[in-house]
Amino acid sequence: MASKQTPTSSGSGLEERKRKRKLSNRESARRSRMKKQQHLDELLAQERLMKEENKKLSQMIDDASQLYLNFASDNNVLRAQVAELTDRLRSLNSVIHIASEVSGLAFDIQDIPDTFLEPWQLPCPIQPIRADMFQY
Repeated sequence: MASKQTPTSSGSGLEERKRKRKLSNRESARRSRMKKQQHLDELLAQERLMKEENKKLSQMIDDASQLYLNFASDNNVLRAQVAELTDRLRSLNSVIHIASEVSGLAFDIQDIPDTFLEPWQLPCPIQPIRADMFQY
C-alpha cells in the first residue's frame, strides 16, 4: 500500500504546485492590468493638461496676431500721414519760394530731411522691446 500512497501524494503535490502557479499568474496578470490602467490614467491626465496648454498658447498666438495687425494698421496710417504732411510741406516751401522771389526778400527754406521720406534710416539708438509693451 505504501507504493500506492507515493504516487498519490506526488500527484497531489503536483496539483498543488499547479494551483499555486495559476494563482500566482492570476495575481501577476491583475497587477499588470492595474499598472496598465494607472499608466492609461496618467496619459489621459497628461493629454488633458496638454490640451489646456495648447488652448492657452493658441489664444496667446491669436492675441499677438491681433496686436500685430493693429500695429501694422496704425503704422500704415502714420505712413500716410507722413506722406500727406510731406506734400503739404513741399507745397508751403514752394509758396514761400515764390513769395521770396516776388518780394525780393530772402527766406531761409529748409529742405525736407530724407529721414522723413525714408524712416528706416532714422538716426536713433536701438531700443529694446520690453515685455510689458505687449500686455493687454
